[in-house]
Amino acid sequence: MKTERQAMIVSLIKNNVVSTQEELGEALKNQGIMVTQATLSRDIKELGLIKTPTLDGGYRYALPQDRTPADVMRRAQRMLEDAVVAVDAAENILVIKTMSGSAQGVAAAFDDLEWPEVVGTVAGDNTIIAVIRSKELTGTVMERLRQLRG
Repeated sequence: MKTERQAMIVSLIKNNVVSTQEELGEALKNQGIMVTQATLSRDIKELGLIKTPTLDGGYRYALPQDRTPADVMRRAQRMLEDAVVAVDAAENILVIKTMSGSAQGVAAAFDDLEWPEVVGTVAGDNTIIAVIRSKELTGTVMERLRQLRG
């Protein structure tokens, strides 16, 4: 699944020096995720990965340091469209159901939005719990999520 794969890519490049697409593909394979070169290229583009210099004169993949709000919004929208199955509320808690294996990637994209109404999220395999500051704000956040999902 795309969101799981992209979340794994982010984790791999944050925790390891990955210099080439081939190295990234091999690292994914070692995690049990098979991917073609074309898919990996698309993932790199969608995630906005950049190559930064290393101390030994080489380069490594990294996340862009200065993502624009529009970049963050586009990624969140794409993740919500691709992986969210349902959203429900109970008082000041949102329960967001996702495709299996997608919750952590969706929660990360949701957290990146840095909406002031959202205290934080906790993600499992296919469920996200989002804590909203008050029950009065829950409807506002749900509506914004609906708009992002299209």
